[in-house]
Amino acid sequence: MPMSGPEIESMIQSAIPGAVVEMTDLAGDNDHWAAKVTAPEFAGKSRVQQHKMVYEALGGKMGGVLHALQLTTAVPTS
Repeated sequence: MPMSGPEIESMIQSAIPGAVVEMTDLAGDNDHWAAKVTAPEFAGKSRVQQHKMVYEALGGKMGGVLHALQLTTAVPTS
């Protein structure tokens, strides 16, 4: 069973407090997602480190129930 956008968003926000998560269903099938994650915790970290934080937040679900996630990360500008 695919993961829902709100479920993915909740997992990320639980692991990265203060993160703002914007989910987009890319194919309309609740199975291919784009996530933009903006979090102060990303400051001073490389893009690879930021993505690793998000993947860790998803608790190993990448490649399993969540097999398609287009990820964008950013540090808040204000």
